Parts: sequence; C-alpha cells; structure tokens
Amino acid sequence: MRTLTYLLLPFAVVAVLALLLRWTYGGGRSLVARRPRTGAPDEYGLLVAVASPADAAEARRLAALLTAAGLRHTLVDTADGPRLMVWAADEAAARDTLRRG
Repeated sequence: MRTLTYLLLPFAVVAVLALLLRWTYGGGRSLVARRPRTGAPDEYGLLVAVASPADAAEARRLAALLTAAGLRHTLVDTADGPRLMVWAADEAAARDTLRRG
C-alpha cells in the first residue's frame, strides 16, 4: 500500500501542476500580462498629451518641470512617437508650466 502511494504521488503532483498551467495560460484569458500595445496618442483614456519630446534628454527635462510644479505625468511611447501625458484636469496647468519652462 505504501509503495502505491509513493508511485501515485508524483503523478498527482504533475497533474495538479498541469492543471494550474492550463488555467494560467489556456482558454484565451491568460493571467499572465500581455505585451503592451503601442497606441495612438488619443487612445490613452483620461490622459492627454501635452508635449512631444524629440529625445530622452528633452523628455527628462520636461518631466522635471512638471514634477517641480507638482503635476502627475507619464511618458508614453505612442505610435506617433513619445508623448508626455497628464490627466485631463491638469492639462491647462501642464501646458502653462511647459510654456514658461
């Protein structure tokens, strides 16, 4: 009886792991995050593009201006190139900050 348990235990463990992997990766509804899709600048929901930096140095400089002004922002690589995005409610303040900076 004990030998039967030792023989069935590895098969049971493999079966459970196979079911977990099937649940994680199968069925078209994966729990693993998909690779982000690059979208157009207007496909980012409540975020609005306020700047189109030419390179990483300019993006860091503009982001530092917004950070100093206390405005939340994010740099997004869109299909049309990099964009500095802010919430729609902060758009006017961000544009004013970038214009003065």
